[in-house]
Parts: sequence; structure tokens; C-alpha cells
Amino acid sequence: MDGIGIVDLMIGFPKKSAADHYKFLDGAVKDAESKTMAMPAQYMFKGVPTDVGDDADTVDMLLADMDRCGVARGMVHMGSEESIRALRDHPDRIIPCADADPTDIVGSVRRIRKAVEEWGIKAVTSFPSGFVPQVPVNDRAYYPIYSACVELDLPIIINAGVPGPRVPMMCQHVELFDDVCYDFPELKIVMRHGAEPWQALAVKLMLKWPGLYYMTSAFAPKHYPKEIIAFANTRGIDKVMYAGYYPMGLSLDRIVGELRNVPFRDEVWPKFLRDNAVRVFAL
Repeated sequence: MDGIGIVDLMIGFPKKSAADHYKFLDGAVKDAESKTMAMPAQYMFKGVPTDVGDDADTVDMLLADMDRCGVARGMVHMGSEESIRALRDHPDRIIPCADADPTDIVGSVRRIRKAVEEWGIKAVTSFPSGFVPQVPVNDRAYYPIYSACVELDLPIIINAGVPGPRVPMMCQHVELFDDVCYDFPELKIVMRHGAEPWQALAVKLMLKWPGLYYMTSAFAPKHYPKEIIAFANTRGIDKVMYAGYYPMGLSLDRIVGELRNVPFRDEVWPKFLRDNAVRVFAL
């Protein structure tokens, strides 16, 4: 791991109020406990985000953590004041991306095009279970967004598997990616957040479809699915990419510390931590 220069495909800024990371889910969760949690999947995580205070420079905090943990570049959602400042001042460290909302099809396509022009985004992201109403991965509401991604040569990162927040899961069933890969053979799709409990199916589909990939976001490394580790060590060496979950649910120190115990083969590490991301996201 040492000296590789890690590319982290899911990273963010500490929040003065940590609960702000998940404000977008306020209308989606229904149970009373979720509404009191600092994060809506708090029941699954230890050491959930904490408030950093009004005087903190969150851009400096992020870069200091990246430096300490050997992260050369991090993918950040654009739109906030701090993200714009970070990209402006540190373009060699920040990889910009933007979110797409299939409940606002035309607006999303316009925002993607504007984000390319304004920030030079390298990816589009989307969380099907987080919308109200939810939108399945293979729903036709997503298709104009997929078309725009193909036209602009942007990979799309989509949550796959059972979501951590207490919202329904079937719109993220891994089997739905089969339809999308069939209809959009030029689209690069990166599954995020585990694909559990359908990780074996995710592996099967990645073998089938050249444009389908996987990133390890939202998982502490000691909990990486064994099927994904085995795939990365064999036929999936070019398909599996590192992504963390700092500061949304895990500390960067914990993630990097636990990574050292993941049983990847020596030749897998540079591809997993850097090279696959550089190739897929045209970095």
C-alpha cells in the first residue's frame, strides 16, 4: 500500500453539524429512531460522524486527513461552498462529481451538463433508494441520465444492494443492472455500497458485462464481502476499486488501518487503490 497514492472514490468534508450529511433523507425514512440518529444507518456503524464546530476549516481538515493516510486524491460531490473552494484551490487533490435525481429528469440532465462545463466532473452518482418516490435502477426515468452519461463519457456510480438507511431495497436489486448494461453497452456503471446480499450475482454480472464495476464504499475493510475479494484476486483484478466512507460513517484512519489486513494479492493493490480508478474515471 505504501507509496501508491490512493484514489478514494467516496470522500467528503467534515460537517460543522454532522447530521447535515443526511438531510436529504429526511423525507424518506419513516421510523422514529432513524429521525434521531446522527446518520440513518447508525445502527450498523461504530464511531459515527461528530460535529466539528463552527470555527473549523473543513477543507483543511480533509486535506490533512488525506495526507496523513496516504490518500492522493478524493472524489467529492460538488455544489457546496467548501467543495467549490477545495476544487479551485486544490485541483490536483479533488475529483469532482455530481448527483443525478431521476425524479427530476430534465433538471438532472441540465445539471450534469452544467457541472461538466463549470467543474469538469468525472462522474455522476445516484442513490435509487433515497428518492421519494424511489426509482429502480432499470426504470425508464433513469434512461435520459444514462444517455447523457454516455454522450459525455461519464461513468455513473449507483448504490447496489440493501441500503443502510431504513428504506425499501428492491429498487437497488443487483439483477436490475443486467437490463441497464444490455440497453447501454457503452455506459460505465460502478456499483457502490456493497451489493449485499447479492454480491455473488454482482460478480457474475461483472464477468458478463465489460462496463460494470464495483467500489468498496461504506464498508470497513474487515467487512469486505469475501466474494469481492476473491474476484479482485482473480478475474476481477481490473473491476474492483477502493472507495471509503469518510467522514459519513468511518474515519479515514480506521479504513486505511484495516486495509492492510485485506488478503489481496500483491499485484492487486495498485489496481485496487489507484490504477482502476484512473482508467475508469479518466483521471
